[in-house]
Amino acid sequence: MSEISFDDFLKVDIRVGEVIRAEPYPEARKPAIKMWIDFGEEIGERKTSAQVTAHYTPEALVGKQVLAVVNFPPRQIGRFMSEVLVLGLPDENGEIVLIGPDGKVPLGGRMH
Repeated sequence: MSEISFDDFLKVDIRVGEVIRAEPYPEARKPAIKMWIDFGEEIGERKTSAQVTAHYTPEALVGKQVLAVVNFPPRQIGRFMSEVLVLGLPDENGEIVLIGPDGKVPLGGRMH
Protein backbone atom coordinates (compact mmCIF):
# COMPACT_ATOMS: atom_id res chain seq x y z
CA MET A 1 0.00 0.00 0.00
CA SER A 2 1.42 3.37 -0.96
CA GLU A 3 1.37 6.27 1.47
CA ILE A 4 -0.21 9.64 0.80
CA SER A 5 0.47 12.97 2.45
CA PHE A 6 -1.96 14.70 4.78
CA ASP A 7 -2.42 17.33 2.08
CA ASP A 8 -3.52 14.55 -0.32
CA PHE A 9 -6.09 13.39 2.25
CA LEU A 10 -7.44 16.93 2.61
CA LYS A 11 -8.16 17.02 -1.14
CA VAL A 12 -10.83 14.33 -0.67
CA ASP A 13 -13.97 16.13 0.51
CA ILE A 14 -16.07 13.62 2.48
CA ARG A 15 -19.35 15.01 3.84
CA VAL A 16 -22.43 13.74 5.63
CA GLY A 17 -25.75 13.92 3.87
CA GLU A 18 -29.26 12.59 4.35
CA VAL A 19 -31.02 10.46 1.76
CA ILE A 20 -34.18 12.39 0.88
CA ARG A 21 -35.35 10.20 -2.00
CA ALA A 22 -34.46 6.72 -3.25
CA GLU A 23 -35.75 4.46 -5.99
CA PRO A 24 -34.79 1.21 -7.69
CA TYR A 25 -32.46 1.43 -10.67
CA PRO A 26 -33.52 -1.60 -12.76
CA GLU A 27 -31.62 -0.39 -15.85
CA ALA A 28 -28.26 -0.79 -14.08
CA ARG A 29 -26.08 -3.76 -15.05
CA LYS A 30 -26.04 -4.93 -11.42
CA PRO A 31 -28.94 -4.29 -9.01
CA ALA A 32 -28.66 -0.74 -7.70
CA ILE A 33 -30.59 2.04 -6.01
CA LYS A 34 -30.70 5.69 -7.10
CA MET A 35 -30.41 8.14 -4.21
CA TRP A 36 -30.89 11.88 -3.87
CA ILE A 37 -28.91 13.16 -0.89
CA ASP A 38 -29.19 16.51 0.91
CA PHE A 39 -25.78 17.83 2.03
CA GLY A 40 -27.11 21.05 3.56
CA GLU A 41 -26.94 24.67 2.43
CA GLU A 42 -23.32 24.82 1.23
CA ILE A 43 -23.49 21.83 -1.15
CA GLY A 44 -27.21 21.21 -1.59
CA GLU A 45 -28.79 18.12 -3.10
CA ARG A 46 -26.74 15.63 -5.11
CA LYS A 47 -27.64 12.29 -6.67
CA THR A 48 -25.89 8.96 -6.93
CA SER A 49 -26.49 5.30 -7.62
CA ALA A 50 -25.10 2.48 -5.51
CA GLN A 51 -25.12 -1.33 -5.53
CA VAL A 52 -26.52 -1.66 -2.02
CA THR A 53 -29.64 -3.77 -2.66
CA ALA A 54 -28.42 -6.69 -0.50
CA HIS A 55 -28.84 -4.64 2.69
CA TYR A 56 -31.19 -1.78 1.78
CA THR A 57 -34.49 -1.03 0.10
CA PRO A 58 -35.21 2.43 -1.29
CA GLU A 59 -37.74 2.99 1.51
CA ALA A 60 -35.22 2.06 4.22
CA LEU A 61 -32.65 4.53 2.84
CA VAL A 62 -34.86 7.61 3.08
CA GLY A 63 -33.85 9.54 6.21
CA LYS A 64 -30.53 7.69 6.57
CA GLN A 65 -27.39 9.78 7.01
CA VAL A 66 -24.46 8.60 4.87
CA LEU A 67 -20.91 9.68 4.11
CA ALA A 68 -19.97 10.53 0.54
CA VAL A 69 -17.13 12.01 -1.48
CA VAL A 70 -18.60 15.22 -2.89
CA ASN A 71 -15.70 16.54 -4.97
CA PHE A 72 -15.29 13.80 -7.61
CA PRO A 73 -16.38 14.80 -11.11
CA PRO A 74 -19.84 13.52 -12.13
CA ARG A 75 -19.85 10.02 -13.61
CA GLN A 76 -22.33 8.53 -16.04
CA ILE A 77 -23.81 5.26 -14.70
CA GLY A 78 -25.93 3.94 -17.53
CA ARG A 79 -28.53 6.64 -18.16
CA PHE A 80 -28.04 8.17 -14.71
CA MET A 81 -25.47 10.85 -13.83
CA SER A 82 -23.88 10.14 -10.44
CA GLU A 83 -22.65 13.29 -8.69
CA VAL A 84 -21.20 11.85 -5.46
CA LEU A 85 -19.68 8.59 -4.28
CA VAL A 86 -21.38 7.14 -1.19
CA LEU A 87 -18.98 5.23 1.04
CA GLY A 88 -19.40 1.72 2.37
CA LEU A 89 -17.61 -1.39 3.50
CA PRO A 90 -18.03 -4.98 2.30
CA ASP A 91 -19.70 -7.48 4.61
CA GLU A 92 -18.51 -11.11 4.84
CA ASN A 93 -20.15 -11.81 1.44
CA GLY A 94 -18.73 -8.73 -0.29
CA GLU A 95 -22.06 -6.85 -0.18
CA ILE A 96 -21.82 -3.13 0.63
CA VAL A 97 -22.87 -1.71 4.00
CA LEU A 98 -23.04 2.09 3.96
CA ILE A 99 -20.98 4.23 6.32
CA GLY A 100 -22.67 6.95 8.37
CA PRO A 101 -22.57 8.59 11.79
CA ASP A 102 -23.79 6.76 14.91
CA GLY A 103 -26.18 9.62 15.70
CA LYS A 104 -27.73 12.55 13.85
CA VAL A 105 -25.23 15.26 12.90
CA PRO A 106 -25.67 18.53 10.96
CA LEU A 107 -25.90 18.00 7.19
CA GLY A 108 -22.81 18.89 5.19
CA GLY A 109 -20.34 18.26 8.02
CA ARG A 110 -16.90 17.36 6.70
CA MET A 111 -15.19 14.19 7.85
CA HIS A 112 -11.89 14.77 9.64
